[in-house]
Amino acid sequence: MAKLTEEQRRQRAAKRALRSALDAEADDQRRRERDERWKRENTRLSWAEYAAGESCRGCGEPIHDGLGDWYPLMKLSESERREYEEADRRFRERHAECRSGRWSISGSRVTHCCFCCPPPPVGPKQMENLARLFASWPSQEERKKDLDTWNLTLRCDHVVPHIQHREHSYVSARVVDCPQCGERRGVVSSERVGPAYRDDGTIRERAEADQERLAQELAAAKAKLARQQKNAAATQRRITEIQEELSSES
Repeated sequence: MAKLTEEQRRQRAAKRALRSALDAEADDQRRRERDERWKRENTRLSWAEYAAGESCRGCGEPIHDGLGDWYPLMKLSESERREYEEADRRFRERHAECRSGRWSISGSRVTHCCFCCPPPPVGPKQMENLARLFASWPSQEERKKDLDTWNLTLRCDHVVPHIQHREHSYVSARVVDCPQCGERRGVVSSERVGPAYRDDGTIRERAEADQERLAQELAAAKAKLARQQKNAAATQRRITEIQEELSSES
């Protein structure tokens, strides 16, 4: 089979990225329709309903069965292993088309589907812990210093800005809102631009951020070229020395 050219590789990569963006759009639409149905049918449990022991409204199974956690598979007895495998088989049959993960509550053996079954509500103590955590966060102005802007190229070919923390090395969002289309669109590619805010706390315009990014790339390219030229000069001197040695010996 003939080796692919660089252009052919680029075209194949672009097609894969487009297919992935389309799949992400379909999955996002599917989940938004599910969330609307949950809201319409009041599928989520309140904390009072959860505490009272009501069953999951997504699958009808109890959320907490009180049987305790499963032991590691290696420590299960033969009867326990058969029970575990039967429960796993029933779960797979019920959720064969869900294409999602599972969740369960500590101390319970019932497994719930991440697509069909709303997660359990947040309790009062958890809310207090979250409130204390948020209260300890730096101010919004301080957090701005650590935010970068990324340019996201969407499936519709529009480019939209996306702001996230500088620690992230990639954009995890697969689908975002496109202001120009007025629709949710899959992300085909992403490129880090640079700091999202100026020193005075105002947001940077895209052109300004692009200019700063290009200036940084230009400086890096010049530094790389200088190193390459230095290495080339050293190599040329060595070639000259070798040629002089050959001439003297002849």
